[in-house]
Amino acid sequence: MAEALLPGLPDEIVIWEILVRLPPKSLLRCRAVCRAWRRTTSTRAFLLAHHGRQPSLPVVCGFDGYNQSILAFDHRAAADAWLRPVARLDGERFFCLQASCDGLLVFSATTAAWRPCLAVCNPATRQSALLRHPRDASLFGVLGMYLHRPSGEYRLLLHRTSGRPAILGHDPLPERRTGCYVSALGSDQPPRYIGGPAAAASALGFYTPALVRDCLHWSPVGSCKVVTVFDTAAESFRQMRAPIAPTKLSIFQLDGKLGIYSNDNATKAVDVWVLPNYEGEVWEHKYRVELPAAEIRGQFGGRGGRLNVSVVSAGDAVLLLLICGQWLFYVDVDGVLVDSFSCDGQKLYACGLALKQTLVPHAFFTALEDYTVNASPFI
Repeated sequence: MAEALLPGLPDEIVIWEILVRLPPKSLLRCRAVCRAWRRTTSTRAFLLAHHGRQPSLPVVCGFDGYNQSILAFDHRAAADAWLRPVARLDGERFFCLQASCDGLLVFSATTAAWRPCLAVCNPATRQSALLRHPRDASLFGVLGMYLHRPSGEYRLLLHRTSGRPAILGHDPLPERRTGCYVSALGSDQPPRYIGGPAAAASALGFYTPALVRDCLHWSPVGSCKVVTVFDTAAESFRQMRAPIAPTKLSIFQLDGKLGIYSNDNATKAVDVWVLPNYEGEVWEHKYRVELPAAEIRGQFGGRGGRLNVSVVSAGDAVLLLLICGQWLFYVDVDGVLVDSFSCDGQKLYACGLALKQTLVPHAFFTALEDYTVNASPFI
């Protein structure tokens, strides 16, 4: 009879109620206890279940002029650990976070020969590699990343922003059509042209999409008061109604539902809508949050720059994150300033992305250029 993983408790309880709930770093330490623990926590079924238990946390990026920090905000942690570092990267090689999906992050990057490219990394496993395509990333903007469920591939939705030839003289897309393309992570094939949405695809690149019901959603662009939707299974575009608001709208995901928010130019108040009936496209005004702008500016002696407001979700909770320089302010939906954080020497910015960490292995990493584990660009 096999020895129990933890004396006094059934293995099912230890595996599916205790180990599966641990954060990735703690789980990796548990693997060092004994071979049985390592074997049990390394199966694909366990790792998928473990990933499903991880919280999806809003990401804040910090830049100190040389290196980039990826920070996750977790309001459910102990108060002194709400804003915690997930990874620190060489800002010379990996310099702009573009997309996030299932624990994978995609960055704008450069090769050793300073060719513009895209790179993928997993902060939990500290794996990183350069993507083969697009060959010249300066020609493309990243609109989003998604799991293509019919094939099981992780794919990038790209927009070709220029019809000019590649800077290295080698253009794998001889037609040079502007518009949208899809590219599988790790694929040897060049990006595949799929056309484009009714809204100008280049404008979508300025907005972070929300992934709901296996569809990417973008905020209304310009005077076009509709949400652009990309079905990640069919890989096709459509539109849906947006709430009517006099100011710019931004989109986010709230516990599996679609949310939209707007704030006035003086950042005095934020309005939040949710879409409880997705098929009916009927938006419900959920919150109007009066921001404690005077209280925040009081911390700077009445001075301070512009407050950049982001509405994010953590589970079923709605949070407001306000950023000014190296300061991050956490405000709840009652307009109460809950706490503030300073990252000395780092300029902060909210990218609108979330990170749900994973230890699930991905075969494409080892086949890619400059594949590393626990080495540069990680610091």
